[in-house]
Amino acid sequence: MDVYSSRLTKLYLLYVVGFAGFVLLMFGAEFAGLPPRWIGYIFLLTPIVVYAAIGVVTRTADVVEYYVAGRRIPAVFNGMATAADWLSAASFIGLAGTLYVSGFDGLAFVMGWTGGYVLVGLMLAPYLRRYGQFTIPDFLGDRYEGHLPRLIAVAVAVTASFVYVVAQIYAIGLVMSRFAGIQFEIGIFVGLAGVLVCSFLGGMRAVTWTQITQYIVRIVAYLVPIGILSWQVTGIALPQLTYGQVLQKITAVEQKLADDPKEQEVRRLRAAQAEVLAQRIADLPESLVVGRAAATQELERLRTKPNTPTREIAAAQRELRELPKGSAEAKSRWSKDRADELALAQPPRPHAEPFVTSEAGSSSGARNNFIALVFVLMVGTAGMPHILTRYYTTPGVASARRSVVWSLFFILLLYLAAPAYAVFAKWEIYTKLVGMPIDQLPAWITSWSKMGLVRIEDLNRDGILQLAELQINPDVIVLALPEIAGLPYVITGLVAAGGLAAALSTADGLLLTISSALSHDLYYRTFNPRASTPRRLVVSKTALLLVASLAAWLAAQRPEGIVQTVGFAFSIAAAGFFPALTLGIFWSRANKWGAVAGMVSGLFVTIFYAVRTHPLFGGSLAHAWFGVQPIASGVFGVAVGFATIVIVSLLTPKPGSQARSLVDFVRIPHDHQSR
Repeated sequence: MDVYSSRLTKLYLLYVVGFAGFVLLMFGAEFAGLPPRWIGYIFLLTPIVVYAAIGVVTRTADVVEYYVAGRRIPAVFNGMATAADWLSAASFIGLAGTLYVSGFDGLAFVMGWTGGYVLVGLMLAPYLRRYGQFTIPDFLGDRYEGHLPRLIAVAVAVTASFVYVVAQIYAIGLVMSRFAGIQFEIGIFVGLAGVLVCSFLGGMRAVTWTQITQYIVRIVAYLVPIGILSWQVTGIALPQLTYGQVLQKITAVEQKLADDPKEQEVRRLRAAQAEVLAQRIADLPESLVVGRAAATQELERLRTKPNTPTREIAAAQRELRELPKGSAEAKSRWSKDRADELALAQPPRPHAEPFVTSEAGSSSGARNNFIALVFVLMVGTAGMPHILTRYYTTPGVASARRSVVWSLFFILLLYLAAPAYAVFAKWEIYTKLVGMPIDQLPAWITSWSKMGLVRIEDLNRDGILQLAELQINPDVIVLALPEIAGLPYVITGLVAAGGLAAALSTADGLLLTISSALSHDLYYRTFNPRASTPRRLVVSKTALLLVASLAAWLAAQRPEGIVQTVGFAFSIAAAGFFPALTLGIFWSRANKWGAVAGMVSGLFVTIFYAVRTHPLFGGSLAHAWFGVQPIASGVFGVAVGFATIVIVSLLTPKPGSQARSLVDFVRIPHDHQSR
């Protein structure tokens, strides 16, 4: 271990000790009577101050430090920073919730996101590090000889990263509003301030050291609560080894709930509500006017009724406030609501059974979507620019390879626990929450209901909560698990800090990727090659501020679930980058016109398919090909991209000698690059 690595190791060991002491201090404060709200404030604001301090200390005006952290990050630390960049809010907050809802089928995310690192390590990272510039558009512009491939690459990088970052900023608002008690929109900008201090002042240098500290926070925050819950339920604090026996018990509970007469009654009521929604859609726009009048009348009735629970009044207020503004919005939203009602009208989905579908679906379609999603997430990982750029920061090619291995190790620490999270959360909800009197439900139900992420409806009016009367957003599962299990509130604060760290670290990397693409590849490499270093950094920071503000505004509109939004970003990256990068490295005959046609056609097919099949855009799943969902639309874009690059390249002149030399340069190892 060299002196630099040794010094870093000592610094981060001190940080771990300090973080452990902070958590123990908070346990003591809770025991002494510190209110939960103050615990939430401290757990969220203290880390932001620490991250901002790191950003200030590591600020830089050096281009190499700003874009690639000086190319001197040791493999193990770069692996940890990459894992932090990778383990976004989708992984920390959304993955376990997706597994909770989808069961076996949710494993597509685990398989795709981890398998993608095999492709990164074998096919891309070493060669891109050998190339040794700053960004992915840099490589594509040089390899395919011109500004046009570079401009298209900038468009792909910005589009994929922007969709991704909107989900992260949404998660920031979610965590801040729930645990700091501030308005959702304000929470977005408070958290965003912490992001900007790091990436704005120090670029990749500041982002790298901040991400390492954030990884430590999130992995502790993820493993501690599930370890405690595993101990409570099984007597063993290793949930990765014990959740199988709990899953067997859940299978029996699922069958019991499927046969329960009360549950069957509620499911019939759900099916009836789905029919009502179908009729509302058919009767637009008159049904929207009638619905608004009815919602207003119901709110007034609840307000004048004695002893009406606050929860019911709040729900009625939210229902009136969130009514669609017009017929197009009503059709889109009611179609989604109808799909939700139909899903709740089905018996509990067997958690361990693969490719379960509704009566309208098919197991072959579910299987096709599973395979397509695994594929898209794998190649999307190998084409995601904020991840690939991280391997430019290592000292050499061998370090890049080792960094990939360390990245996968640090990622697996969380991913191996995610299925356990889903199983233990389902056990707690099925055995403790379902069957409770509705007027005795725990406080966390009310808290998340106010945010619209948990919904309780006593459809059969028996005062008891049936499973089909509970709607819970997948993004709630991890954040609410400590409260669901009745753990000390310090654990809740710790999980909130972990969720915030996950969103902040990935947002840092994504915003830096976008600003680098706009300032370095678009402004400097394309339009103003003579720009001075200070001017380039000013352009980069200006772009960062503008993009962050736009992303925050869109996140405030509360997009679709975190995992779904992030998954579509991977489809974009897969179709836009993977064919051009792979053939650019391994096939010297690939030329400029093939790459341009392949990137454009792949991206077009991906977006066209998503728009055609996603209800949010007015599409319909009836138009889906082979049962593939919009999130996996990149599977078609990748196929089209590869075919187009090959065909167009063969029909047009060979690339120049400089492009072919670049292929040899990145593919043939040299002694001084093996260090």
